[in-house]
Amino acid sequence: MATVCLSGTLEDKLAAAAAARFDGVEIFEPDLVASPLSPTEIRRRCADSGLTIDLYQPFRDLDSTDAERFTANLRRAERKFSVMQQLGTDTVLVCSAVAADAVADLDLLAAQLHTLAERAAGRGLRIAYEALAWGTHVNTYEQSWDVVRRADHPALGLCLDSFHILSRGSDPRGVRDIPGEKLFFLQLADAPRLRMDVLQWSRHHRLFPGQGAFDLPAFLEPVLDAGYTGPLSLEVFNDVYRQSDPRRTAVDAMRSLLALREQVARRGAVSALTTAAVPPAPPALAGHAFTELAVDDTSGPRIAGALRALGFARTGRHRTKPVDLWEQGEARILLNAGAAHSGPGNVAVAALAVESTDPPRSAARAAALCAPILPRDRGPAEADLAAVAAPDGTSVFFCRTDATGGWLADFDRLRAPAGGMITATDHVALAQPYDHFDEAALFYRAVLGMDPETTNEIAAPFGLVRDRTVTAGGVRLVLTASLLRRGEWAPGVADPQHIAFATPDALAAARTARAAGAPVLDIPGNYYEDLDARYDLEPDLLREMRELGVMYDRTPDGEFHHFATELLGGRVFLQVVQRSPRYEGHGAPDSPVRMAAHRRRRLALPDTAAEPAAAG
Repeated sequence: MATVCLSGTLEDKLAAAAAARFDGVEIFEPDLVASPLSPTEIRRRCADSGLTIDLYQPFRDLDSTDAERFTANLRRAERKFSVMQQLGTDTVLVCSAVAADAVADLDLLAAQLHTLAERAAGRGLRIAYEALAWGTHVNTYEQSWDVVRRADHPALGLCLDSFHILSRGSDPRGVRDIPGEKLFFLQLADAPRLRMDVLQWSRHHRLFPGQGAFDLPAFLEPVLDAGYTGPLSLEVFNDVYRQSDPRRTAVDAMRSLLALREQVARRGAVSALTTAAVPPAPPALAGHAFTELAVDDTSGPRIAGALRALGFARTGRHRTKPVDLWEQGEARILLNAGAAHSGPGNVAVAALAVESTDPPRSAARAAALCAPILPRDRGPAEADLAAVAAPDGTSVFFCRTDATGGWLADFDRLRAPAGGMITATDHVALAQPYDHFDEAALFYRAVLGMDPETTNEIAAPFGLVRDRTVTAGGVRLVLTASLLRRGEWAPGVADPQHIAFATPDALAAARTARAAGAPVLDIPGNYYEDLDARYDLEPDLLREMRELGVMYDRTPDGEFHHFATELLGGRVFLQVVQRSPRYEGHGAPDSPVRMAAHRRRRLALPDTAAEPAAAG
């Protein structure tokens, strides 16, 4: 990976890359310039850490229509060649020029690159020429190959960068026509689809593979088919990564490369990767097994009361731990009074459990993709459940509820009452720290084999909220993040979470819940006036929805009815939803109204003086 991907000093970056088990690094020149270590010392440190130095970069604005300036650029290059020899790397990245005096004549440009390559060859070095997407005259890989072909020097080849190629909409299939020996280096980056200046897009919004919208497997296949045998290297410019813990970022980066290699290998189009070591294929998922909430003596009774009013019953007590099991239909909630939580009276989602057709294989895949198995305290007769840590710290368990001796056997069971309006867990929503939003999406995509949907931005009462749903086999998770939270005016709930339960009839469920005293959230009348204007609902239906606090969303694929409880314990609320079979959303357009209603309700409660105001 390029050191530019990571935060910190060069020493921090090298340590992080080594800890994440990268094979090598690209040394970004500004990192070297700012380091107190000499190039020779850096070479030694990398060797001691098991890292090769595969590229020195970047060398900018080589070519020039001004002969004197070109001569000065050659002198600058000679000095950099000396640095490379001390570093022990043989390849330097030369970018296409962006200066006003950049050479437009391709024959002259080729001649200048030939001159540089001849000097590099004299020292046993190579030049990897890269077309910047914003280059003055050379800005596509086809143009850069044309120049390299004209220059015709064995020490001159191409550096291909997925961002520069895919951001311009170029077709990477043409790379197959380039001789493999002329492909000197490969840099990989993903990115969201944005409509903005390509330079700003590149400098601030690149992502690791699998986190953005680019089809990197389709990009990588022709490169490997052409005969490229060098490193698969990451060059990702991202404002968040440059401010985050470099060791954590490096692990995220490694996971992205392992997942990309697996994707290409499983497609079977590249013979060189058909025998590559890849993680076990993700076992199929079959729904939510349980969701565990961390509670205490204050929050536990409040959550239990809300569950009971929604029709849940306490059906079990763990034999060795202070954990109660609550059930209704296939929906299961564990209330854990012994788990760590965020403060007195608070509630938090401590763990998710997904139904896996092969839990051991799910755990093995997680470990292979840089998600180590979490240690667990387990009694001699208790189920052996494997768990890994998600990026936000939530434990993710893999289990089979129907297995003999499975996790339910750890509970002294009571008979579950029949009936009830709730059938299963529909989804769980987890707020992510903004810095780790993309990391979380990649984690669930790579480790659990879930499919990410498009990222949305919601204009919430206290700023933009980003959300992204990941789904697989009846498991649906909604990942959210606040884009900006600064200063003392931050009236939103820190890291809001909710659990949504499925019902075949949301109105009947809301009616029953209110009659049982459930703390159902009231929704303002203006919302229903707007609903009527948008959808022209039947008047009696609209009147009942207003009375019960049931909200509504509609897409061309179906309908979604839902209602929520008040916030329970500061950051968690419960939701009941009714979705049409083809409706894939989670009522996101209604989120700002629900957030505002949550804040109003908390401000009206007598104990809110000691709590922050909430947006929900």
